[in-house]
Amino acid sequence: MKYDRMEKVDWKSSSSLAKSVGTIVLITGAFIMTYYKGPRLLMTSSPPNLSLQFFVPQTNWVIGGLLLAIDCVFTSAWLIVQASILKKFSAELIVVFFYCFFVAIQSAILCLVMERDPSSWSLKPGVRLVAVLYSAVFGSAFQVGVCTWCLHRTGPVFVAMFKPLGIVISAAVGTIFLGETVYLGRFIGAAVIVTGFYSVMWGKAKEGNSGVETGVRSLESSSQKDPLLQNNFEET
Repeated sequence: MKYDRMEKVDWKSSSSLAKSVGTIVLITGAFIMTYYKGPRLLMTSSPPNLSLQFFVPQTNWVIGGLLLAIDCVFTSAWLIVQASILKKFSAELIVVFFYCFFVAIQSAILCLVMERDPSSWSLKPGVRLVAVLYSAVFGSAFQVGVCTWCLHRTGPVFVAMFKPLGIVISAAVGTIFLGETVYLGRFIGAAVIVTGFYSVMWGKAKEGNSGVETGVRSLESSSQKDPLLQNNFEET
């Protein structure tokens, strides 16, 4: 059974099976890291009052989880739409420019509605200015540019596979810089995510190699029918 979409799925192909199983394993690993804690493996000393300075505990997990689920759905849809746009209009920088431009407009309108205090908009030299500049350059322009570049060359699946890997990276950064405690669930979930990630990447690589081999075979069969094409094929 085959579905003619951006990603072709052939249940008889090992590359398609590796991508499908790897995707399921990635999602399973993300759930393990989120919902399973387990016994404590490594206890680190956290900086004093660091979590109180930068983080505010959230109690309404239902609304937060619902919003995260909606964000995942819209992000996946946006990757597919963006890949379709890049197939017809391959100017990556222009796509990135319009994306950042309209995101800035929407963010400004939403911030003006939510925050009415003019003093909150002051950008004095310090941590606030550095945070805004870092978010604008690396969090928006650089990130969107790299994702658009990868979408144009590899498709939406390759880009989407790095999203669960961000959970592993954030867990490692939290342990190293914030002194968070390492639990068994986090370790198992990270291992499962990495396994699923490499399964999908192996399937994509094998699918690309099989596509190259198919193209070479078709060129060889065409050269046998056309002597002039055969001479050119032997020269190359």
